Amino acid sequence: MKIRNWARLLLSAAPLLAGCSNFWDAPTTTTTTTTKLSSGYFYVLNQSTKQIAAYSIVSGTLTQVSGSPYTLSGAPYSIAIAPNGNFLYVGTAAGIFLYSVGSGGGLTLANSSNVVSQDVANTMQVDSTNSWLVEAGPNLAELIAIPISPSTGQPTSTTEQITQLPAATIQQLAISPDNAHVFVALGSSGTEDITFAAANSTPFGSIANLAVKNSAGAALSVAVDPSNRLLYIGETAATSGSNSGGLRVLNYNTLTELSGSPFASGGLAPYAITPTRYGSTAGSYVYVTNRTVSGSSTGSIAGFSIATNGTTYSLTALSSTVSAGTTPLALTQDSTGNFMLVVNSGGSPDLGAYIFDTTTAGKLDSALTGSTGTDPVLASAIAAKP
Repeated sequence: MKIRNWARLLLSAAPLLAGCSNFWDAPTTTTTTTTKLSSGYFYVLNQSTKQIAAYSIVSGTLTQVSGSPYTLSGAPYSIAIAPNGNFLYVGTAAGIFLYSVGSGGGLTLANSSNVVSQDVANTMQVDSTNSWLVEAGPNLAELIAIPISPSTGQPTSTTEQITQLPAATIQQLAISPDNAHVFVALGSSGTEDITFAAANSTPFGSIANLAVKNSAGAALSVAVDPSNRLLYIGETAATSGSNSGGLRVLNYNTLTELSGSPFASGGLAPYAITPTRYGSTAGSYVYVTNRTVSGSSTGSIAGFSIATNGTTYSLTALSSTVSAGTTPLALTQDSTGNFMLVVNSGGSPDLGAYIFDTTTAGKLDSALTGSTGTDPVLASAIAAKP
């Protein structure tokens, strides 16, 4: 759930959200690989048209959720879904709004249509106990935790927990699945590691910095393996060659870098990292979305297989990368494990869905592409219902 520097310049005052659709074209789907697979529900932020577009893939066809799209009076910047799948949060310039998620994937604006926080959040995530919404904005050097109810998703206190960060160049945050750490990518300031205790009323603890690999580089993205094995950091200028973006991989428990790290991501700017967590591929692969690729007008997705020998881990680059659209910003796996989903802010297409090749392990095959509204929509973030 992410928004990048180019989009942050668009921040402006935004009124309250409304739950009606407006000037909407039904999603267009182009199937590029024959498949009858279906997905879980997922949600795309259309920044230019100020919408949340909700979908599932039904027997290979991109299908709108009833009631979608949900129109926003201001541009959205970030999105997060509670691990229990019941609540969705959307960050806007007016603050953070809460939606309840219905059994059919539909959204209902909650908290009496009021913001749960007036903070401007360009990155956020709910911890695995569904008790904290952790967020940060683009202009303050602060990490903020909002206590929330696992049963309603609403704040349980008006007091936010805050810890200071060394820089305000906040790119992305990730909470470890064991709720022991929050990692924040801070551009040229590296990645901050903040200890976290979800059971405590003051959850933030000590803070440490992981410097960038190359002094000319910047940390853009961060993710933690779903089994708490590995920490991933996407950095610019981390490897050699014309496409110098890199995936740094560290042992989560020791924070020592794996042999071979950083691994070339195949592009210049690794803006999203997604370890597989569902289906038959769970824990076996990690994929990196490159926003830009030298010599190409489109982005790409690179993949790596993960091997485990006791507490020793190794990564191997997959033999092929796949082309994304123009300026891909976010990547996620749907809850069935059938699809990897990418959104491209520059379109061509807005949304791409990939399936796992049946003969070559880990290889992604383009399954369908589609628009997520009346283009240009600036599709900027995506989140899948667990």
